[in-house]
Amino acid sequence: MGGPTPAVTGRAVARAVLAGGAVVAAASVLAWALAYPHSPVAGAVVRALADCAAVITVGLAAVPRLESDRYRAELTRRAAGPLALAATVWLLAEVVRLTVEAAQTAGVGFWQVGVQTVADFGLHTTAGRSGLVGIVAALIVAVVAAFAPRGSATTAATVGVAAVGMAARTLAGHLSESPVGGMAVAVHALAAAVWCGVLAALVLTVTHRGQWARVLPRFSQLSLTCVGALLAAGVAGAAIRLDSPTELWGTGYGRVLAAKVVVTAVLLALAWRNRSEWLPAARAHRSSAALSQTRSLVELAIMAVAVTLAAALAVTG
Repeated sequence: MGGPTPAVTGRAVARAVLAGGAVVAAASVLAWALAYPHSPVAGAVVRALADCAAVITVGLAAVPRLESDRYRAELTRRAAGPLALAATVWLLAEVVRLTVEAAQTAGVGFWQVGVQTVADFGLHTTAGRSGLVGIVAALIVAVVAAFAPRGSATTAATVGVAAVGMAARTLAGHLSESPVGGMAVAVHALAAAVWCGVLAALVLTVTHRGQWARVLPRFSQLSLTCVGALLAAGVAGAAIRLDSPTELWGTGYGRVLAAKVVVTAVLLALAWRNRSEWLPAARAHRSSAALSQTRSLVELAIMAVAVTLAAALAVTG
């Protein structure tokens, strides 16, 4: 079966978090350069951090469903601590994001914005209300993960609440005025969150070769569904948002979108290669836990770039 892999120690997780932060920062700068001067880098970074935390929260909430009945309770317990932490980070990031947007709307600095201004923004604007939904969802998930009894009902409820919080941000996006466009963005965001988030959750919770052999085939099937939904919804959203293909290089929004498409294509090629090579090896217990961790981290790094570019699109004028 193989012993626990050192890739899930606290030090390794800290290194992965720092590396992920560096990837998000670099991708945010890239998005700013592509969309200059129509993409505020601070807004993109805050949005990206909130989105990444939300994605990981969704994944940690859902990951127990990939395990067999015999071991599901163990994986649920193992995921509870990281889930509470990820939801707390998501909560804090959403509060900062709401404050940043309130300050920008009011035309004042972040440190000068008052509580009343933030409250008014949260209650009386679409963007503010979507942010409040995210804050409430993150708070509920954090409390449930920390204190509620573990079980299938709790898992299902947690996944549902996290998904609602993740989808709420689409209420104030570029396509919020189009029912079809709004639905496409919501489906696209949720599919990406499940695909990326569950893989991140596997890195944080799966500790030995035998467990990878059990959960990776199920993740592979889940990811196929997610990729199909992601691509279909993404194409529909882009078709509604763009008036002409020339906008892909002629506008800041289009250039960021084009970069996201390129990154997604690279990610899909890597995912297909992993499905063809890594999956059979893991299923046959020929892939060590450390190798599975490494392959996952490489894929997650590219996913982080795609999520960051998507976050930049949300704040690009």
